[in-house]
Amino acid sequence: MLTLDFHPTGRHFLQIPGPSPVPDRILRAMSLPTIDHRGPEFGALGLRVLKGIQQIFQTRHPVVIYPASGTGAWEAALVNTLSPGDHVLMYETGHFAALWDKMATRLGLKVEFLGLPGTEGWRKGVQAHLIEERLKADTGHAIKAVCVVHNETSTGATSSILAVRRAIDAARHPALLLVDSISGLASAEYKHDEWGVDVTISGSQKGLMLPPGISFNALSPKALAASQTAKLPRAFWAWDEIVEMNKTGYWPYTPNTNLLYALTEACDMLLDPHHGGLEGTFARHRRWGAGVRAGVKAWGLEIQCNEVASQSPVLTGVITPEGVDADALRKLIYERFDLSLGTGLGKVKGRMFRIGHLGDCNDLTLMAALAGCEMGMKLMGIKLAGSGVAAAMEYFAGHPAPVALQKAA
Repeated sequence: MLTLDFHPTGRHFLQIPGPSPVPDRILRAMSLPTIDHRGPEFGALGLRVLKGIQQIFQTRHPVVIYPASGTGAWEAALVNTLSPGDHVLMYETGHFAALWDKMATRLGLKVEFLGLPGTEGWRKGVQAHLIEERLKADTGHAIKAVCVVHNETSTGATSSILAVRRAIDAARHPALLLVDSISGLASAEYKHDEWGVDVTISGSQKGLMLPPGISFNALSPKALAASQTAKLPRAFWAWDEIVEMNKTGYWPYTPNTNLLYALTEACDMLLDPHHGGLEGTFARHRRWGAGVRAGVKAWGLEIQCNEVASQSPVLTGVITPEGVDADALRKLIYERFDLSLGTGLGKVKGRMFRIGHLGDCNDLTLMAALAGCEMGMKLMGIKLAGSGVAAAMEYFAGHPAPVALQKAA
């Protein structure tokens, strides 16, 4: 038996920006007996979960569910819509945009990586005007798709997908719009249909509060039409058979039954009108992000995303002072206070850490996380301008949650 739960007392504080803590209600749903994935009960489950996830993406069109990580859904989006050698425009906002770029290159696509120089682009959201300028210059419409990350998990920058859609429209360009919202979905506002997205990629382990293991492609009619002529090889990832069988609640392969139980429960929780539905969910995350950032500012430390309008409701990246190894700080905090924080990735490794404020958390969860950070930084000898804990307490106390907690029955 693996000894994973080795924490001597209390609960471990998992404040990385995903996988996020899984609520007890979802764990209980996952523990139900596995059923026949070809039986009538499963068909009813499939139809229910597909309807729920459409509401989460805010789409009327098909959402394909894969028993895979978000990386699998990245690949599915590319191979279902593109052909070998197709020109793809990708925008660099951080480490995950860079990984998607690497995948596209491996698949035989011609990738153009657009962005600001050096690490500057890792401190902001997508600059939509740069996409518009590039597409206007592509008078022959060689570019077949524009790929952007909605919420860049490595930096804490949330980009305006509506601005990207408007940029493509202003250029009068027919390119598909592919969006990674793996860490944005169910935490930051997202409207697949209204924003004119052709494929949205997401995963289960962030705002949906599930363990890793399920990923998604939300589709548009334009994306489905593109899949009819796309020539990149695909079999398991192919949309056509999945979409057809989903009409009756089934899949052409063995689905992840128990994670579908969990996804059904997560949709019920997120859409529950007693807790404000999706709008209430987005408001909670905006408030949590503002409270955490109030704490970071009080410490006198820089926030990785320096573009205020793009600062994420999902996570906050904190830049450590010059000469301070952020990973050594994270290690100290983990060992002393049983608190996990996200590491810096790629270009910013060792220079920053990430505080997740998403999913199954609340004001006191975040107060504990900030207290662990503050104690750890003092133990490391970092001189702070003030108390981030006190500043966050003041923010949360002065800005009540928009949807009150339900009273006990």
